Amino acid sequence: MFSGKGKILLFILIFISFSKLLFAQQPEIETDQLRQNIEVLRSYFIENNNWHVVKKEVGDDVDALLHYVEDERIGEIIKNLNDTNRTNDGYVMRLPENVEDSLSVPGFVPYADQQMEVRIIESQYQASMKPEEINVPPSVRQQAENLVEQIPEGQGMQLIADSVYAFPEELYIPEVIPDSVLNSPEMFNELVRRDSLRREFVEEKRISYNDSLKTEYIKSYQAEKYDENLRYRIRRYKDEVKLNNYNVLKEYNDQVVAQVNDSIKAVLDALIQYADYIDTTQISFVNLYGEREDILLQNGHERYSRIWLKNQQNDSLAVMVKNTDNRTVQMLIDDGVTFSRFKEKQTKDFDFGSLKPDFNKFKGVGKSYELETPWNIGGDGSIGLTQTYLDNWKKGGKSSLASLMVLKGFANYSRKDGKIKWENSAEFRNGWIKPGGEDSELQKNDDKFELTSRYGISAFKKWYYSAELNFNTQIFRGYNYPKADNPDALSAFMAPSTTYLKVGLDYKPNKNVSLLLSPLTMKNVYVRDTALVDQTSFGIDSGRKAFWEPGLNADLTYKTNLTEDISYETKYKMFINYKDPFKKFDLNWENNFKMALNSYIDLKLMLHFIYDDDVMFPIYDSEGSKIGEEAKLQVKEFFTIGFSYKINRKVMRTHRIR
Repeated sequence: MFSGKGKILLFILIFISFSKLLFAQQPEIETDQLRQNIEVLRSYFIENNNWHVVKKEVGDDVDALLHYVEDERIGEIIKNLNDTNRTNDGYVMRLPENVEDSLSVPGFVPYADQQMEVRIIESQYQASMKPEEINVPPSVRQQAENLVEQIPEGQGMQLIADSVYAFPEELYIPEVIPDSVLNSPEMFNELVRRDSLRREFVEEKRISYNDSLKTEYIKSYQAEKYDENLRYRIRRYKDEVKLNNYNVLKEYNDQVVAQVNDSIKAVLDALIQYADYIDTTQISFVNLYGEREDILLQNGHERYSRIWLKNQQNDSLAVMVKNTDNRTVQMLIDDGVTFSRFKEKQTKDFDFGSLKPDFNKFKGVGKSYELETPWNIGGDGSIGLTQTYLDNWKKGGKSSLASLMVLKGFANYSRKDGKIKWENSAEFRNGWIKPGGEDSELQKNDDKFELTSRYGISAFKKWYYSAELNFNTQIFRGYNYPKADNPDALSAFMAPSTTYLKVGLDYKPNKNVSLLLSPLTMKNVYVRDTALVDQTSFGIDSGRKAFWEPGLNADLTYKTNLTEDISYETKYKMFINYKDPFKKFDLNWENNFKMALNSYIDLKLMLHFIYDDDVMFPIYDSEGSKIGEEAKLQVKEFFTIGFSYKINRKVMRTHRIR
């Protein structure tokens, strides 16, 4: 049908210019309007019980339409479920304590068996030991001597008066002694003898009574310890049973959960395959003369259709259309059609010369484009100034000028697959204040220079094997102002400097949270110039410039936007010295609040807390004499308004094709 005269190219050009694929276009509806439409349908068809659907099938259709509009498209749902299948994270889980058939699990000890074993433990313990066999420490016997309220010597008659004891008949003495007894020497001597025996009897009973009180105190101690030992044995048994039951149920539960997830995976695979099968799209092809051909796009089924391309002269070219899946078509020219070179001819006032490109222009110029690299660099800087001027101010006060400059920068590397992260940051902070007055001097109120580099390799889920190097010092000398009274510098550049080498795990659930746990950490404190700065103030021995100590380090970083214009960032660092973990530890907690007033002016509040057991402060008595040293909590607060500028951009690389 087609010869080498070459009109086929004309047909193709006309087809490209005029033929269209008629796909259904989504109506443009604003998000707020769409939400209002959904709420209207929900209020009448679903949520309001005062309105009833006339036809149930209409209500079902409206409900299905709302689900279709609000839910994700089936393609996205299938993709997400397939991604979950590949990660093997599972679909459902159950805690071991929620196992319903625990009594039937082999190895599980039920409550009734536990109570029976407790009774056996009690009987065995009671048979093996009696309360009186409990050893009594000398301190308890001393407590019995000191704490028990005893009858003092000489007050034994109180026991007779309180009827605790009574005199025997042979020691009876009447309250009123007859004159005949007093006048008879023999009877009087007998009366004297009985009185002496009565005193001995009372003292003997007093001592016996006091001994019984102390014995009772000791017996109560023995009984308490006896019961405590028994309770310990029972508690230890119950803890062992609790741990055993947990392990037994966990192993059983893990097997059941794995089987359930395998069953869910099989069911989901079948449903996904079916959903993918029924997810179809019908499209229509229309040529220049309005002739239509429809084709159904569906996964797993190849369908063919033919459309004839037309031009205004009604020349035709057959094109075969084939669906490859439910979203893609493939177009093929029928076999037997050939093309040959042709000479341009003027037809229907069409200038073929306009289609001929001028190859002499822009010859040798390549096409350039940008490639996104894994690096992201940025930072922010701010300068805050505070000035007060007073002249003849009756209420008093002094003029002053204060400044604070903060510079932060970062260069972060993140591989596209998220397996490797390398984060680098630097911070420089410097502030000065100049009080008013003739004798005033320029004073430093903030000085910090910090470098941090952390390298992480993905371990599992959102955890990274990480190593970090952190270096912290100051730039300028610091004094206990005024300098005239205290000329010795308290600190200077690299005096001191603190360096941490950390190896551990870094948890990054999102870009705003990071928790680095470093059980392998080395801390180094170094003073460069010991002639200028006293190194012993920072825990370094006299005659040395540095010390190393191992420990456990924890770094927590969190930032969030409280409102659209207010942000909060906190950095919490804690170091525990392995040499003395219960006494020697460091704490560094920095809190930053920022309120953007406009694009270049913001308000900042910083609260900074530091506790370092190696940094000592002198202790003075009431007379001002130094009596010792101790570590103290260091607190710093800044509130500034100033100019700020922020940079945050991806690093791009331009590539040119020749």
